[in-house]
Amino acid sequence: MEHRRLGRTGRDVSVVGLGTWQLGADWGDVSEETAFAVLETAVETGVDFFDTADVYGDGRSEQFIGRFVKDHPDILVATKMGRRVEQTPENYNLDNFRAWNDRSRQNLGVDTLDLVQLHCPPTPVYSSDEVFDALDTMVAEGRMKNYAVSVETREEALKAIARPGVASVQIILNMLRLGPLAEVLPAAQKAGVGIIARVPLASGLLSGRYDTRTTFPENDHRNYNRHGAAFDVGETFSGVDFETGLEAVRRLAPLVPEGATMAQFALRWIIDQPGVSAIIPGASNPGQARSNSAAADLAPLTGETLAAVNEIYDDLIAPQVADRW
Repeated sequence: MEHRRLGRTGRDVSVVGLGTWQLGADWGDVSEETAFAVLETAVETGVDFFDTADVYGDGRSEQFIGRFVKDHPDILVATKMGRRVEQTPENYNLDNFRAWNDRSRQNLGVDTLDLVQLHCPPTPVYSSDEVFDALDTMVAEGRMKNYAVSVETREEALKAIARPGVASVQIILNMLRLGPLAEVLPAAQKAGVGIIARVPLASGLLSGRYDTRTTFPENDHRNYNRHGAAFDVGETFSGVDFETGLEAVRRLAPLVPEGATMAQFALRWIIDQPGVSAIIPGASNPGQARSNSAAADLAPLTGETLAAVNEIYDDLIAPQVADRW
């Protein structure tokens, strides 16, 4: 497993990490037994970077990880905070930060959190010196080693990168979301800020397992948030219309390297983008975790393949998402 520097944390992490939204909620039901099997399999395949959030299962994901890392202290755990309250800039203050931090430290069973990310906060937060002063205070108090931001838009990413205390930026990046390539990744590289690529499989679209007959459980965000009813629609299928996404996958399929799956191809594409520190695919079972890690073993994609991906994006996807994210 290749390791890369995670920006200003000073830590190297596996280029394939594990996103643990699935272990909390919003993807259907994942049992406790399965959750721990996923975590164990990820570590067995070389993963040493977990991403979670206080809102995933209202703490369930953090609690699972907290129990697991007691026996795996070398894992870097990044959590997120801020989505358990009304999304107004006023709620992003030091008192709330301390309360949220206390809860995450309790869930994860640690005194000091490795990395805490603001969880897609309201856009005005990025311009608030008070917010980032409060985060600096939290580091000085020993509550967390580093802080970062998970963003929705390119503009938010660039504002976060400009903040000297921000260790990394988490942003949606996949073959259906090429917007960050032109400005965000180069700016992060120049500033020494890490890039964590989330939603790498476009909520499973890029797994190649879906078709027009695919349905999702009622408690799965790919059902209830398909049109942005619960949170930013860009978090579900990367904001791409489901049928359009299926057509893009049909066109991408001939580009998959021999011996690889569609999902591994999609993950390898992100790994090959300059400036990416780590990708955080989720896994609902151990087989998915093992397959995700294997993407790091694929050879880098050819220039011709990368150009073909760009062409499909420009033709099908850009008209839907390029002006938004």
